[in-house]
Amino acid sequence: MAGNVRAGSRLIRLLDDRDPIATEVLRALYPHTGRAQVIGITGNPGSGKSTLTNRLISLYRRQGLRVGVIAVDPSSPYSGGAILGDRIRMMEHFADSGVFIRSLATRGALGGLSRATSDAVHVLDAMGYQRVLVETVGVGQDEIDIMRTADTTVVVLVPGLGDDIQAIKAGILEIADVFVVNKADLDGAERTEADLRGLQMLMTAMPAWLPPIVRTVAARNDGLVELAEQIAKHAQHLTTNGNAEQRYRQRARFVVASLARDAVGVAVERWLDGAGQNLLAEVASRRTDPYEAAHTALAAARSE
Repeated sequence: MAGNVRAGSRLIRLLDDRDPIATEVLRALYPHTGRAQVIGITGNPGSGKSTLTNRLISLYRRQGLRVGVIAVDPSSPYSGGAILGDRIRMMEHFADSGVFIRSLATRGALGGLSRATSDAVHVLDAMGYQRVLVETVGVGQDEIDIMRTADTTVVVLVPGLGDDIQAIKAGILEIADVFVVNKADLDGAERTEADLRGLQMLMTAMPAWLPPIVRTVAARNDGLVELAEQIAKHAQHLTTNGNAEQRYRQRARFVVASLARDAVGVAVERWLDGAGQNLLAEVASRRTDPYEAAHTALAAARSE
C-alpha cells in the first residue's frame, strides 16, 4: 500500500504461482481496492493494442496520473513458456517510477486473460495506481473475460481484417464500451467505421451508452486525446447512471465463480492423483463411465 514496487512485484509473482500466502495477503489488501479506473484493451492480433497502450501510458503520465499495466501474453502449449514481448514496446516507460508494467502468461487460460489477471489488478489498485491498463492476448472471438474485469473495455479494430459478418461473430458489440479503428490512415478505415455504425443501428434496443467510435493512428499519436476523453466519459456515465454498481456486481460474480471453480478443480485433481487412481483405471477399462466418475470424484473431493 506504500507503493513499494518490489513488494508488489513479488506479490503478483506469488499470486501467479497460486501460493496460499499470497492469497492471505490479497485478502487483507482487498478492502483497500476499488479506487483505480481499470481499462481493458482488446482486439485482434496485429491491431496495434500494445502501441495504443504505450501511447495511453504517456498521455496519462502527462496528466500526472500513476499508471499500472498488465500485459497478458499467450503461453506455448508445448513448453508452457511465454515470450512476454509486449513490454518491449513499452521500454520508454521502464525508468518512470510512476509506471508499473507487468506481463503475465495465460498458462492455458482461455478468454484472453491469465488466471492471475484480476488478482494483479487488485494489487496495482492497492498500490495507488489511478489507471490500470489491461492488455489482453488478442485471441479473437473468445476474448470476453476482459469485460468482466475492466470498468471500460476498448475494442481495437483495423481496416482490412474482416467485414461486418466477422464483427458479429466476434461479439464485439457486447464487449465494447469504446471502439477504436486503429491504423486509420490505411485504406478501408471509413468502411470499417461504417460497418460498426451499421451494426449498432441493427440493435433491437439502443443502450443507455452507445459505444463511440474513435479513429486513431497510434504510431503517430493521432486520436489518443479523443480516446482518453471517451474513456473518461464512459467512466462518468457509469457513475451518473447508476451502472457502476451493476458492473461491480457482475465483476464480483465472475471473480467469485472463477475462484470457486479453480478451488473445486484443484481439489478434484488432487484426489484423482491420489485416492482416485482406481477410479481412473475403471474409466480407462470402460467398467465405469466418465460422467459417473466425475460425480464420484467431486463428492470425494468435497468430503476431504
